[in-house]
Amino acid sequence: MNSALVSMVAYIAGVKNRLTREEKGATMVEYGLMVALIAVVVIAALLILGPAIHDLFVAVAGNL
Repeated sequence: MNSALVSMVAYIAGVKNRLTREEKGATMVEYGLMVALIAVVVIAALLILGPAIHDLFVAVAGNL
């Protein structure tokens, strides 16, 4: 009975270790998705605002 309890505790500890290790990978994937989303937003903003910013710099350079 005692050895069965020890082996069950060891099994549960092994499962816990595997789950906590896999969480680090999931966190890395989540950070990667956030960085990709930020990159898409920045690119979209540059495509939308790019011509307006260019015209503003041309106007400032013309006034100088």
